Amino acid sequence: MKKLTVMLLIAAMVLGVSACGNSANKGNTATESQMSTQEAEDLDAKINELTQKENSILENHKALWEKVFNSIDKSTVEDATATNYGDFLANSLDKIKDKFTDDELKSLKEDVEEIKKLEDELQPLLEKQSANASNKDSGKEGASVFPEFHAKDLDGNDVDSSIISKNAVTVLNFWFNGCSPCVQELPELNKLNEELKEKGGQVIGINTDSLDGNEDGIAEAKSILEKQGAKYTNLSLDSNSEAGKYATSIMAFPTTIVLDRNGNIIGEPIMGGIDNDESYKQLMKTIDQILAADKN
Repeated sequence: MKKLTVMLLIAAMVLGVSACGNSANKGNTATESQMSTQEAEDLDAKINELTQKENSILENHKALWEKVFNSIDKSTVEDATATNYGDFLANSLDKIKDKFTDDELKSLKEDVEEIKKLEDELQPLLEKQSANASNKDSGKEGASVFPEFHAKDLDGNDVDSSIISKNAVTVLNFWFNGCSPCVQELPELNKLNEELKEKGGQVIGINTDSLDGNEDGIAEAKSILEKQGAKYTNLSLDSNSEAGKYATSIMAFPTTIVLDRNGNIIGEPIMGGIDNDESYKQLMKTIDQILAADKN
């Protein structure tokens, strides 16, 4: 798992990296202007390093943290964006502390303190990264375009972004193996894929545990897909590619986006499983919009 996967176990959480202060910056200095390619790569590398450390902390007590995440009231998820993520975890943990032994609670509290320290380092870097992206995209109009890619499916076959142009509509679903809501929606996504086939569309999964051809991640993903009866295409991206960076920048899993045949991202990303009625209606509205436009 890559960048920001410390956030991933919380389904449908909007843990966005916002550039709230950008508009308040009057005038651009040299440090506020778009950074060089090398500077951007160094920044990405540092963010990846810190978030992988956070991820490792959670992975060490994965079963315990899943218990915490599964208990979170989804109506309170915006609290995660308003405070240090470690504080959010601490508050969430405190609400169900009676479900853990003293030793378990001690371990989880130690995890929280480590994550707080990492978050103090991460937040300024994430804001800087977001500001750079805003500068880079300033002046551009119209829909965002999903980056071109050269990838492999989970069986090792080459797949590139031309697959998008062959479909009137493509639903891209970002997920990872340890995400329970991600796994739960796989049958629904498979059903949707069968329906879209008849309309000239396709569902494609992008599994972030399989990035860079990670053999263990791929093997686990294939096992999960088989158990859930999901037969649609899933891809392993290069994490250093633009498409890979898009995948690793996602803040909440599962996340689903919808593309037209030109690769334009239409509508807002859907965060959370499409097995939720509201999310499914939003998704189908976007799909129908794209299909109607494609006929014109």
